[in-house]
Amino acid sequence: MKSFNTAMRERFGCKVYRLALSADVSCPNRDGTIDTRGCIFCSAGGSGEFAADRRKPVPAQLEEARARVQAKNPGGKYLAYFQSFTNTWAPVPYLRDIFTQAMEPDDIVGLSVATRPDCLGDDVMALLAELNARKPVMVELGLQTIHEKTAAYIRRGYPLPVYDEAMKKCRAAGLETVVHVILGLPGESAEDMEETVRYVAASGADGIKLQLLHVLRGTDLEQEYLAGRVPVMTLEEYTALLRRLLPLLPEHMVVHRLTGDGPKKLLIAPLWSADKKRVLNTLRREIPEEFRPG
Repeated sequence: MKSFNTAMRERFGCKVYRLALSADVSCPNRDGTIDTRGCIFCSAGGSGEFAADRRKPVPAQLEEARARVQAKNPGGKYLAYFQSFTNTWAPVPYLRDIFTQAMEPDDIVGLSVATRPDCLGDDVMALLAELNARKPVMVELGLQTIHEKTAAYIRRGYPLPVYDEAMKKCRAAGLETVVHVILGLPGESAEDMEETVRYVAASGADGIKLQLLHVLRGTDLEQEYLAGRVPVMTLEEYTALLRRLLPLLPEHMVVHRLTGDGPKKLLIAPLWSADKKRVLNTLRREIPEEFRPG
């Protein structure tokens, strides 16, 4: 068990930052294939508010994203991270073009593709395996929870066996997997969240992103929150939950994220999560050393 920073330093010999890019794609949960409303927590930007300008070509996005972090990463390397919406939900020739462009620069050590487990057709898997032969490819799967009642509430749009099948496909193709889990979903107890983390740990995932539930302006979750149906955790409660969950992870697993950031202009709750300095200091003080943020 190790942090993302530690794992990247061991693997590439330097600090590695993600450069958040946009593939300018949609999502089956938005374009009418499954639904038109998206997941209940997802903003209009498809969780990509920190990504580079989707209207720009990929090389320009890389330049823009690199400029944001270069002062903190002199001489370092980067992952090209397609973050917003569902980044395998497009024709394969288009995906091959943008992914290849993103991987081409020498300072890009790998590709990270955020997607849904139900959007990994055989043609997409063949492309990702092809690209993985050039540089490492990480497939980030939005699971959020294993509990079907919660999955229906957040409008995830697929049953748990679809995740299981996606994990099998990724392992067979030799692709690294990173699984997204949201902590604090309405109606879930600490025991429920523990069950999800245990399930992910047993599923063969290489990494995990633990995401604090954010209530963002303009989402359906905002209306639920304003109606009093969405409690949010305090920083102390969240830290205690992480201390409970992290020891459940297997030795090989990389912890890619401990909280995540909600954009301040959209964040409604919990407001403490916007105080990044306080959050990081608390985690560095309270979380076991091997998981602490760098």
